[in-house]
Amino acid sequence: MTTPPGIDPRGPRFAAWITSVLLLVATVLGLTEASQPSTAAFGWFAYQPLANASFTPGAGSVLLFRATQPAFLLTLVIALLFLWSVLSPRTQPWGALYRSVVRPRLAPPTELEDPRPPRFAQGVGLFVVTVGLLLHLLGVAWALPIATAMAFVAAFLNAAFGLCLGCQLYLLLQRAGILGRAPRLP
Repeated sequence: MTTPPGIDPRGPRFAAWITSVLLLVATVLGLTEASQPSTAAFGWFAYQPLANASFTPGAGSVLLFRATQPAFLLTLVIALLFLWSVLSPRTQPWGALYRSVVRPRLAPPTELEDPRPPRFAQGVGLFVVTVGLLLHLLGVAWALPIATAMAFVAAFLNAAFGLCLGCQLYLLLQRAGILGRAPRLP
């Protein structure tokens, strides 16, 4: 097994800045919108039971309502971007933007890093926001803003401090022998 070519570590940090902004917006939207189709629930009190007894929504209309909320739609886009970066990291939008616009204006990187940990981290982000999306559709209170807030914290730590929690998890699982070990040189 050969070691994959290294990547510029500034690229994932650039992508983390954009992702953290999107996740912060999704979190705020999730905290400020109603979870039920009722005019009685609004804002920070969005996850209270329906106060308007005259409106009894069917399961389909509640599901449709949840699936068309701005926080859900933005989180769905974020999940699709995570999926894109897991399946095709070379073509994902933030990496392409970094390579074409930002990297030519910077000095060459002093060292390259293994692309597997950042790719694994994207998978972890995908898992977290997908769980939030599914639980939101099932009606679990606060699931979506909690999931996006967790993903935001991880993305912000990567962007601001270079601490990639998903990468650290990858290395921990690799040391434990759960993930394939890096090839050793003779």
